[in-house]
Order: sequence, then C-alpha cells, then structure tokens
Amino acid sequence: MPKLDRYRGASTAGVAALTIGLATLLVPETSQEADKVALVAFSSLPPGPVREPWRYATLPMKAKTHYTIVEMEGRRVLKAETEHSYGNLVHDTHIRLGDGATLTWQWRVDRPVADADLRKKSGDDGAAKLCVFFDYPKDQLPLSERLRLSLASSLVGEPVPTESLCYVYDNQLPVGAELPNALSNRIRMIVLQSGKDRLGQWISESRNVVADYKRAFADEWRGEVPEVIGVAVQADSDNSKSNGLSYFGDIVLTP
Repeated sequence: MPKLDRYRGASTAGVAALTIGLATLLVPETSQEADKVALVAFSSLPPGPVREPWRYATLPMKAKTHYTIVEMEGRRVLKAETEHSYGNLVHDTHIRLGDGATLTWQWRVDRPVADADLRKKSGDDGAAKLCVFFDYPKDQLPLSERLRLSLASSLVGEPVPTESLCYVYDNQLPVGAELPNALSNRIRMIVLQSGKDRLGQWISESRNVVADYKRAFADEWRGEVPEVIGVAVQADSDNSKSNGLSYFGDIVLTP
C-alpha cells in the first residue's frame, strides 16, 4: 500500500484545500442504544429530499451535490447528482465490527465524472463513493497529523474522522487499485468498479470491511479495528469542474 504524506509542509490555505478530501461528520455520542442503530434504508424513505437520520455534510463556499430519493424500476433509491459540486450524505452510527463484518449495497453510475483522476488533487472526484468512518484514536497519530486534523475541523466547523475507508466507482484506475486520497492520507480508497462497460447497470457489492480496513490501514492498525462512527455516500466533481450521476440502493452494514 503506497503511503503519500500530502500534509507535509502544508500552509493554512493548503489545509483548507486539503479538507475538501475529508468526508465531514459530527461524531455521535456513545451509548448502548447507538450500538443497536441500523442504517436506515433508502427504500423506506419517501421520495424527495433525504430525511434524517441521513444528513448532509459539505464545506463552506462549495456548490452542493444533490441527493434525493426517487422511484426507479419499482423501488425507491438514492439519486446522487453532482455538477461542479461537493457533498456527503452521512449516517452517523456507533458500531464495533467483528472479523466477518460485511458491507453490502447496490450502485449504478449513469454518468461518470469525465475528468476525474484520483491520483491528482485536481482530479479527486467521483460519481459514486461509499465511505466508512473509523474512530482511530487521535492521540496515536503523529503531532503533525493531529494539528492538521484540528485545523481541518475548525475550518469545517465540526470534527472530521481520523480514518476513512472509501469504496470507489472510478473511470480510470483498474479494479482492485488501492491508494491514499490525493488530498489526505487520512482517507484510503479501494476501486471496485471502473470504466464504461457497466454504465447504467445495477451492480451488487459485498465487502469484508475488517479485512479491507486492515489492508488499507496496515501502517496504523494496532490489533484492534476502531469503532465505526459513520457511513457516507459521496459524489463530487468540484476539483475537476465536471459532473456526474449515480444511484444507490439500500446499504447494509452487518457487524
């Protein structure tokens, strides 16, 4: 797994740009009830704007990606439409994962972000990403990382996750590619789908989240997988100044 320290020598302005890559979320309160929280199915929500407990998270001065519940092929799904925009649809949670924990979902991309290139800051976009947020102990990170996370949190007005694992539907990199985010080493990405061959088709995914986490964050894993504090859908095209369209079916996280 290549390790790229994109933070080194970053100025305040640089960190402001860097926070674009951090999927923002409010850290939920710890409680016994939170352990029982399941991800609310998109199919159970009424058409229109997405309702709680899903919530929208973005950055100041950014055009917003549009997330809506729509009827498609006899069921309700999430539509994600990005036009020179950025934004995450976040579901806060509080879950400890066992070794067999799985994340399953369906997605389809109808219009990929044409100029996206995950290897570059200027191309750090995608029509469809699904991210899992982990509560890695901040005090175990190097001081430089902690300071940058604190600055990023102050810029967006809420805490940002210390570790994010993102599954990506890309249009350039090969399936199976794994790499750190071009803007933040706090985010690691795995390409599950790529290219144009399956555009407009529903694709079912199932991932062993713990196995993926251990591999993606092998340099930080200390024998225990941190709590999952959020799951987020992301569609963005702000860096490449392009556009994209995707759909998501229900997302199920089985601890």
